[in-house]
Amino acid sequence: MWAEGNISLPRPRGGVLLIQLGDIGDVVLTLPAMQALRRRFPDNELAVCVREHARELAEDCPWTDRVISVDQRAKGVWPKLASQFRFLSRLRNPGFSLAIDLRTGTRGAIAAFLSGAHYRVGRFSDDGPLWRNRLFTHLVRPMNEIQQYASEHHLNILAPLGLADDEKIPTLVVPESRKRRARGLLRAAGVSVDRPMAAVHPFSLWSYKEWQIREWISVIRHLRNHYGFSVIVTGAPPERARAMELTEPFEDHVFNLAGNTTIGDLPAVLQLCHLFIGVDTASLHIAAAVGVPTIGLFGPSSPLTWAPRGDRHCVITKGMPCQPCRQKGCHGSEKSRCLDELNAAEVITEMAHHLKRLTLATPLPDTNAQ
Repeated sequence: MWAEGNISLPRPRGGVLLIQLGDIGDVVLTLPAMQALRRRFPDNELAVCVREHARELAEDCPWTDRVISVDQRAKGVWPKLASQFRFLSRLRNPGFSLAIDLRTGTRGAIAAFLSGAHYRVGRFSDDGPLWRNRLFTHLVRPMNEIQQYASEHHLNILAPLGLADDEKIPTLVVPESRKRRARGLLRAAGVSVDRPMAAVHPFSLWSYKEWQIREWISVIRHLRNHYGFSVIVTGAPPERARAMELTEPFEDHVFNLAGNTTIGDLPAVLQLCHLFIGVDTASLHIAAAVGVPTIGLFGPSSPLTWAPRGDRHCVITKGMPCQPCRQKGCHGSEKSRCLDELNAAEVITEMAHHLKRLTLATPLPDTNAQ
């Protein structure tokens, strides 16, 4: 069934299942959709299905009642079968009346079908297997999304259900327990509470979104020496060695926190910062969602789609005529000239303008640069 207009569905008597099997950043950008569903169905159980690495974020969300996670880390035939059995058990108990899949992949479509929900709403897929679209009872095909913020893409699937929502900006609510843990993590790392703190996140799942290490070192030095920031470098456990390349040149006030925080703890750590600067990645969305001013370095991906909204957020690009190409690096090479040719001086200049607009930081008197 097509849904060019509104979808008329009976009020669900059972649970509502929202499926978002994208990356962590996609889950953050789904928060407005979760909030809209909670407002529309205040008395129904709202369950969210996400990948395991985003589970903690979804569990901390005050609008969800239950989180069903898909764990693909199990190795071997029997562990994989056991993992799938546990997933299916959680998916069907209790039953759902309405399932909504926000993506065009097959895994979410299968999850919606296996949930047993009588009504299954999904995004129409132009490519992929023909059977995928047939697993839904209602299909939505939004138009002209290239000009929209990514969180609106998810709201587009809800709109035909009468769930149009004015709130398009993701908001992460950080539990007090996470805040206490974050303060403890910073104390254990030796981070001084007497200085303002800036978070630097240089890493991405995709190498074509990353910037040069030597340029990051120059920016970190400027944040520390010129503005008096303590700088924390964040990242996942596999990125700790690379983060060390950024922190080793400094004797003090620059800290390697890569691998020290779970994804559930990261929002609380970032919320304690006065500024976030990083590439187009989940941490950028998380920082904005907890209210921290951000500076995002963008290469081939589109700031119109992926950059946080509002005056407290700044986008820096090289400004090449080919940007944004929305490709995986130049000609699919996984290397992006628009980032490789962006230099620290350009970023520092734009950063100074942004900090001045925000009245966040005042340059220190000249100090000896390390």
